[in-house]
Amino acid sequence: MRRSTTVLVLVIGIAAAAMTVHASGKSEDPAQFPRRAISYVIPFDPGGQSDVTAQYQKAYLEELLGVNIVIRHQAGAGGALAWAKLVKSEADGYTIAGNNIPHIIIQPLVRENAGYQTSDLKPVYLFQTTPIGIAVANDSPFNTLEELISHARSNPGTVTVSGSGTHSGHHLAVLQLQHLSGAEFTYIPATGAAPSVTNFLGRHSQVLVANSNDLLAHITDMKVLAIGTEKRFAPLPDVPTFIEEGYEMTAGIDRGVAVPPDTPESVVARLEAAFDAVSTNPEFRRNMENMGFVVHTVGSREFAAYIARKETEILTVLRELGEI
Repeated sequence: MRRSTTVLVLVIGIAAAAMTVHASGKSEDPAQFPRRAISYVIPFDPGGQSDVTAQYQKAYLEELLGVNIVIRHQAGAGGALAWAKLVKSEADGYTIAGNNIPHIIIQPLVRENAGYQTSDLKPVYLFQTTPIGIAVANDSPFNTLEELISHARSNPGTVTVSGSGTHSGHHLAVLQLQHLSGAEFTYIPATGAAPSVTNFLGRHSQVLVANSNDLLAHITDMKVLAIGTEKRFAPLPDVPTFIEEGYEMTAGIDRGVAVPPDTPESVVARLEAAFDAVSTNPEFRRNMENMGFVVHTVGSREFAAYIARKETEILTVLRELGEI
């Protein structure tokens, strides 16, 4: 009787352990990926570019992968909160996150403990860029970038600029413009692009640094003074570049998706193929481009190489600006 009871307990224990392992995903065969819902983490507030893009990608990804895509928002610390949690997540492909440049590079450089290193984030796919521009309200006295710069030089710190995040793409653009022009602004960071635009439209700042799609969406409410492309941005053909205005700088935010380190290559390849199919879909591209996004089709290895190049470039800029 004792022996049968012991055997029964062992069997129950083994079964329970097996169920636990399966529930965590550890026992799943990467070759069978995916077999359950995927959590798509957005490191910023709802309504911003990362969120808007993910919402458009969702239906395509679900059809391609055959599972639900659950979009979650995890704003905080310029995206560092979400990335710090991602690198500690199970490396099975069931948690993916937006991978934004320059944010993923800047945060570990300027924060004492960002909770991750850029190299911890395993790139899957780079699908988008939005150039960054600078704008003022329609009734603003400034009609050109030089008029705004001249005023900011003469009145240091009195011109307020709304943007998304601290040590983000927007913040970096403001720091670069200050460095090149000798002007001094007061930067007001929001937890995402959407609230930064709301702050500006609500007259809580005089100037807005924003992404191209937000500039297009609210073009009737503002005057765009310059944009951070090398050549004029086709959807805003009348807006000069910063370079045309005499400031040797470009500015933009690249967006892609990443997974935790040690995620199996077969899983990365499956996700990479799905995102590539979405980005090359004519309907998806048309929708994105009409909203002011620049669509890319950059796979995992090329994306990793691009991040490495941007790390070197951004490190140089931050040192020149005295930020590190």
